[in-house]
Amino acid sequence: MHSKDNLLELIKTGEGYTLEFKESLNSSIGKEICAFANADGGKILLGVKDDGSIRGYRLNNTDSSKIQNIVRNMDPSFNVTVEQVSDIVIVYVPEGKEKPYAVNGHFYLRIGSDSQQLKRDEIRAFFQKENLIRFDCKANLDFDFKYDFDDKTFKSFIIKARIDSNLPKDHILQNLGLITDGKINNAGVLLFSHNISKFFLNSIISCVLYETATKTKIIDSADFDSGFVSNFNNAVIFALRNLRTEYIIKKIEREEKQEIPEEVLRELIINAMTHRDYFSDGRILLEIYPDRIEISNPGSLLFNIDDFGKTSLSRNPLLVDMVHRLRFVERVGSGISRVKDILKDKIHFEISENWFRVIIRRNVLFNAPVNAPVNAPVKITVLQKSILFEIKNNNQVTYEELSLKLKTHRTTIMRNISTLKEKGKLKRIGPDKGGHWEITK
Repeated sequence: MHSKDNLLELIKTGEGYTLEFKESLNSSIGKEICAFANADGGKILLGVKDDGSIRGYRLNNTDSSKIQNIVRNMDPSFNVTVEQVSDIVIVYVPEGKEKPYAVNGHFYLRIGSDSQQLKRDEIRAFFQKENLIRFDCKANLDFDFKYDFDDKTFKSFIIKARIDSNLPKDHILQNLGLITDGKINNAGVLLFSHNISKFFLNSIISCVLYETATKTKIIDSADFDSGFVSNFNNAVIFALRNLRTEYIIKKIEREEKQEIPEEVLRELIINAMTHRDYFSDGRILLEIYPDRIEISNPGSLLFNIDDFGKTSLSRNPLLVDMVHRLRFVERVGSGISRVKDILKDKIHFEISENWFRVIIRRNVLFNAPVNAPVNAPVKITVLQKSILFEIKNNNQVTYEELSLKLKTHRTTIMRNISTLKEKGKLKRIGPDKGGHWEITK
């Protein structure tokens, strides 16, 4: 807070980036507060002319209410401090922590000594470019720990991240940087909410399998809308179960070779999830065609295209840190180079102003077995492939768990498992409770 002498010295410096003079309270006060909130904060002096001469202004209850109503109705809501020093009123505007702010549907930014109106896309792009706004660190005011926090997912995270489980939950979240101003931030919501689409509809991952090289006929599709880790795993599973496997016969044993290595799919999918623009309404798309795979995410590069594959810069660095703790990526920043080394000329990238797309060329002859056995393989459906894939990951999985994971009725699961048994692809070892599944060759 200022004394009268300090205030007079401040006025002598003149208007600037953090200081605005106004003769009296008028309708433009909201614009000035909004502009300062979107910049580095500042002070508005009421009772001072543009030339620095003092006219004086006395604050009354009506004026105080008017200012507080303006900031409460900003989007998002905001707070300022107002002080009367002698015959001058000081409105202290802190730097906003939930940028960008809007007042009456308009966005303003302090540029030099002026408060200029910008379009939402312009102000958002400015913040992102200058690293003044980050989605992942933004406090989420709608999240309710009692109803929305998934303790099971949190405990799983603690184990995978090798964090001492004896530490209090709030301490862990705080130390990980997942608490902002006493509230869980968006990175925390993505990781530990029961259903992230409740808060961010654009967090859904859409996966589609097409019959032809165009989008004319869909064979299989799924929208994954649970937690961040679950969505990641489910997207990887969808890709793997709909890709081909090459069978190589060496002596008696049969070796399986994936069409596209799982590590590549995991790297590219997690890359899309962590580096995407969560301020965009677009969602991640994983599309499988007979001749190619496309993984698309909203958000352009944050650096020059010439540095692609060499520079690691994320718009969601906190989320990247969490992914690294989970060891979903081998080393931060090395993913694209590693994938390019594995796939060689089969991969290329399309980069636009609003989208980032990875395209992997498939070998259309890949499903022709190398040194194939004399007997033709038993044909199974996409759902049956999915069941086998889930059982391969967990041979004690239940009918109910398969039903939930594959979004298919329990009776349908049971019927298809019976079919797999008849085809000699699956058998049950032991009782229903305590036993396990075994996939046969």
